[in-house]
Amino acid sequence: TVAWAVHHAASDGWSQEIFLRELSAAYAARVGAEPAALPAPAIQYPDYAAWQRGPGHAPVLEAQLAWWKARLAEPVPPVELPADRPRPVALSHRGAKRVAALPGVPEADAAALARAEGATPFMLFFAAFAALLGRVAGEEEVRVGTPVANRGRPETEGTVGFFVNTLVLRADLAGDPTFRELLGRVREETLAAFAHPDLPFERLVEELAPDRSLGRAPLFQLLFTLQDSVGGTLALPGCEAEELAPDLGVAALDLELHLRRTPRGPEAMVRYSTDLFDAATVERLVERYGRLLRGALADPDARVSALPLLEPAERRQLLEGWNPAPRPAPVECVHELFAAQAARTPDAPALRFGAVTLTYAELHRRASALAGELAARGVGPDARVGLLVERSAEMVAGMLAVLQAGGAYVPLDPEHPPERLAFLAEDAGVRVLLARKPLLGLLPGFAGEVVDVDAEYSGRSTEGTPPAWPDSLAYVIYTSGSTGRPKGVAVPHRAVVRLVRDADLVRFGPGDRVAQVANAAFDVATWEVWGALLNGGCLVGIGRETVLEPQRLAAALRRERITAMFLTSALFTQTVRAAPDAFAAVENLVVGGDAVDPGAARRCLETAPPRRLLNGYGPTENTTFSTWHAIERVEPGAATVPIGRAVVGSTAYVLGRGMEPVPVGSPGELYAGGWGVARGYLGRSGQTAEKFVPDPFGGVPGARLYRTGDRARWNARGEIEFLGRTDHQVKIRGFRVEPGEVEAALLSHPAVRAAAVVVARDGAAGLPALAAY
Repeated sequence: TVAWAVHHAASDGWSQEIFLRELSAAYAARVGAEPAALPAPAIQYPDYAAWQRGPGHAPVLEAQLAWWKARLAEPVPPVELPADRPRPVALSHRGAKRVAALPGVPEADAAALARAEGATPFMLFFAAFAALLGRVAGEEEVRVGTPVANRGRPETEGTVGFFVNTLVLRADLAGDPTFRELLGRVREETLAAFAHPDLPFERLVEELAPDRSLGRAPLFQLLFTLQDSVGGTLALPGCEAEELAPDLGVAALDLELHLRRTPRGPEAMVRYSTDLFDAATVERLVERYGRLLRGALADPDARVSALPLLEPAERRQLLEGWNPAPRPAPVECVHELFAAQAARTPDAPALRFGAVTLTYAELHRRASALAGELAARGVGPDARVGLLVERSAEMVAGMLAVLQAGGAYVPLDPEHPPERLAFLAEDAGVRVLLARKPLLGLLPGFAGEVVDVDAEYSGRSTEGTPPAWPDSLAYVIYTSGSTGRPKGVAVPHRAVVRLVRDADLVRFGPGDRVAQVANAAFDVATWEVWGALLNGGCLVGIGRETVLEPQRLAAALRRERITAMFLTSALFTQTVRAAPDAFAAVENLVVGGDAVDPGAARRCLETAPPRRLLNGYGPTENTTFSTWHAIERVEPGAATVPIGRAVVGSTAYVLGRGMEPVPVGSPGELYAGGWGVARGYLGRSGQTAEKFVPDPFGGVPGARLYRTGDRARWNARGEIEFLGRTDHQVKIRGFRVEPGEVEAALLSHPAVRAAAVVVARDGAAGLPALAAY
């Protein structure tokens, strides 16, 4: 047994070949009793070290330093591969290695494509690796390290020593290039980088001074190599030599992919950090690399986003297995379902706001009288009726009356500035306004007809009014707009019915008492109002001041015997901190509007939890809730609470470029589909076409998906986790806010030349707020 141990500071892979070649020659000479004729090295390593530090080499290093600094000056996000564990504060550098073949990769096709594009096999295999990283990490630029022999001077070729250097290769995936285009980009990048090999990597790190962390290597965390051979081998006469390379169980980086070209085809050796990855995860990554590489060789003109990444079974799981079974489209309208419920339980309490309690029959009569008046004013299918009413029994009656008349209500929050209310009414084409007289001063310029929601009407019939259909418009709610103009989301009846009838988020019934805490301009009111009234429950109004005071809220929930309610994540956190037992008697508490604080959720579960604590996620464009997750346990140190899977009647997909599903653990954009998808943005066909796209997966003709703009990923349990936004939109106490809209308002003032809006934190309450500069 021959054991050779040498520190890497004194030797490199090229030196190993020299050593083994000369050892073989010396052994053969000794066996043959002949002198070993070993060539003398042209130089010794100290000669190279002296030259490297000499004055003649300094200009070369300075020129290369300037090139590298310009090349890497702009920081990019690190490549975060889907990991099995969160990144520790400090990596232990414990590691392991896996060796796997890449079956089915035709070496001849790889060589032919490389030649055709003027590239080397290294460039081709690296381009495929970069494409894989871009797909699974969701990045448009990836930076990967690669070692170079750095023996450009002929006299160094026979010298033992540490000549190797590490270069940082950039791969530009912007614009979703074809694989052929990516290979061309990689070719240019590789040639340029290999033309500047002399600057020591340590010097580059020192000069660039990136943010340093014990949990992440500087400049790159992944490494790629391609070798035609493992190195030199021993050729000992009369002996069979086999190399034994023990696994030392270390990993300097997150992951290293070492490819070796063998007569059987490419073989991969992966060294990885066991702090981050399990062996099975690494094996899946290698399988995906081989699948993508085969796809690239079969069709090099395919977009990177279209190259195959998933096995068919895995793709079916992501698209079908983790989505609810398809449901038929709702066939009834909201007001029809309410009328049927009122006929079944006319004397049951329908709503309670303070001292006002109305039965189903009373609410139906009041709404019908209002509806007759609206119909007489010309309200019919898809006519938008402004609703300028505070949260009250009159607000609910007004919502129902508009629907009974066949129209669609446009909530106008009395707490909004008059300028915004005027814009919404004009933009929505409101010609009839249903309002309380004391609030009409908020719309002084309204030129349409006004119907007093408080007045007594004779109960005109709505007969003869064209009927509404499930696809008819039910309401229009305005959201913040990135251009400074709010957008009206047009929601049909079927979307509301899908939300509250036979839903799996909360199954409402006659015994439910549902808290009504959202104003009508916040789409959660859709779930509260119609969840109660279409299922025989009682809607209970709780005042804003009560909701904002944890102790008063806790008392109100007990006094009113609330069984179901929604709270924004910020208010939930605030309440749990001050009154952890507030929700003990609630059966279903839905939290959402923003990322749920894991600490608050854990404290609620450990003290006095509701029977079911649910994380509800969804944009207005998909009618309040798209996905949900039952929060039953929160691990200590958890960074997030999943948003779960799609509600019944909906679908949820995490897609990358080209609308292809991304693997488990990889980030992508969340798309929401199903019967909850809105018609689009009122009067904004361009924005509608951009955000509401054809659904290629559901098999329903004409169906569309809504692009939420939220970054998300699937975890191994088949649950979606929210990661943040793909744009600058923020959530403030559950409301979507586009900083661009606020900036546009500031810039409209003649005294403001420049403006910037960011999210700050209220130091006292810890709640998010906007700060303008």
